[in-house]
Amino acid sequence: MLESDIRALLEKVKSGETGIAEAAEKLKTMPFEDLGFAMVDNHRALRKGFAEAVFCEGKTDAQVAAIVKCLLKSQSGNILLTRARRSLYEKVKHLDASAVYHKEARIIEFQRVKERKKGKVAVISAGTADIPVAEEAAVTAESMGSCVERLYDVGVAGIHRLLMSMDRLKGARAVVAAAGMEGALPSVIAGLVDVPVIALPTSVGYGASLGGLAALLAMLNSCANGVAVVNIDNGFGAGCLAHMINLSGEAGE
Repeated sequence: MLESDIRALLEKVKSGETGIAEAAEKLKTMPFEDLGFAMVDNHRALRKGFAEAVFCEGKTDAQVAAIVKCLLKSQSGNILLTRARRSLYEKVKHLDASAVYHKEARIIEFQRVKERKKGKVAVISAGTADIPVAEEAAVTAESMGSCVERLYDVGVAGIHRLLMSMDRLKGARAVVAAAGMEGALPSVIAGLVDVPVIALPTSVGYGASLGGLAALLAMLNSCANGVAVVNIDNGFGAGCLAHMINLSGEAGE
C-alpha cells in the first residue's frame, strides 16, 4: 500500500497533474505502516529531522521488536527506544549492530549516524537521584546531534556548587534543569543565564512532593523569565526541546 501510494503520486508529478511542491508536502505526511497494534510514522524524520521514538512502557517485547524492524527498514538515522528495560535490549540488540543500552537513561539507542555534534546544550541535575531523568534528556539531545555538557548534583541546598561551575555553561544555547523536591533549581539558573531554561520536574522527593507535582507547580510558577516546563520525568521531551533550540542557534550563525 505504501509503495503503491508513492508510485501513484510520482506518476501524477510526471504527468503534470501534481506539482513538485505539492507532492513534497504530501510525502511529509502520507507514509506510515499499519502493524495492527501500531501505525509507524515512517516520515517523521523528513518533517522533524529525527525518527519517531518508541516509548516502551506498556508495550510487549514483540510489539517493540516489530516497530523497531519497521523503523530500521524505513529510516537511515538514529532511533531511540525510551523507558526501555535491560531485558528488552537483549531481545532487540540483534536487529542492528549499532544498538547500545544506556542503563541510567533507560534508553536503547540505535547509533546508525555518528556525525559531529553541533552547538551546546547543558543538562543539569539538582541531586544525584535526579540523574536518571537528566540522563534521558542528555542522551536524547546527543542522539539528535547536539553536544551536551553535563553538570550533576548542584542543587540549591548547596548553591555554591552551581555558582563555582558556571563557566561550564558558557556557550550553551539551552539549559535543561532537572529537579525534584521543591523544584527551585530552574528558577535559580534562569536568573543567571541569558538562554532558554527547560525546567524538568522529577518524581524525586518525600511524601508531600506528590510524585513530582510539587516541583511541577513550582516550576510553572517560576518568577524567572525564560523558563519553559515539561511534564514530570519527561527527560525525552526536555532533550528534544533543548536540541531544537540548539539547532535554531546553529542555523542563525
